Amino acid sequence: MTTEDTLPHGGQVSENGTALEAARVLALLDASRHSLAALSAAVDLASLRHAELVALYVEDMDLLSCAAFPFSCEIGAQSGLSRPLTHDSLEASIARQLQRVHQALAGAVAGRSLRHRLEVTRGQVAAAALTMAAPEDVLVLGKAGTTERWGTRLGSTSRRLILEAPCTVLLWDERHPFKRGPLRWLKPAAGENEAPPAMAEWLAALFEGGAPLPISHARELERNLAHASAGGLLLRRGELQRLLNEDPELIARVPLPLIVTP
Repeated sequence: MTTEDTLPHGGQVSENGTALEAARVLALLDASRHSLAALSAAVDLASLRHAELVALYVEDMDLLSCAAFPFSCEIGAQSGLSRPLTHDSLEASIARQLQRVHQALAGAVAGRSLRHRLEVTRGQVAAAALTMAAPEDVLVLGKAGTTERWGTRLGSTSRRLILEAPCTVLLWDERHPFKRGPLRWLKPAAGENEAPPAMAEWLAALFEGGAPLPISHARELERNLAHASAGGLLLRRGELQRLLNEDPELIARVPLPLIVTP
């Protein structure tokens, strides 16, 4: 006889009826170094939360559609050489990428007692991730994704997900190894509630205390965090939208993990 029963989304109830961790940790993978670094963070989070890890790989229909045009070509990131982009060559590339994702997931969970699975789907990447995410989940993303070769920019998929996901989003950046430190949050204007944002215990456990920042503008935030090397930054979605309206590339330059709450 087992002592636990399954709840929706992988959560469980103990034999005395106490609710255990019910949320999943979702990791969006594309085989880029940023997404693979985010996978490692997702594995750690899932272990900490006793949650199911769901790795999501989306075969991008937008890219596949491009191969239908006779003038389509691809340019080597290192060689700079142009070659025709065909449906067959693109399918082969997707298959190789999926194989790397399988290998990365197997390596990331090796030696851990962790419920995990790989979901493979075909569609538009951001839309597929938004469809899968539930409010109680945590979605873990790499900051740059497949745009990393073009430098320090926030990928369009990551941008859409941090602004639209129904759940908490953890945006990871492999360029800056994570170090425990304070979780920073924006201090409201005078007269507003100055209590720190509510945090689940699992999230608080990643950091060492909190550090309110009396900041109201994007330039101030970047200047304040320019030399930060430990901890993270917590933003409510409204705060994030306001900062991105001021400086669309601000988040790409922040050298800390970013947690975005709905």
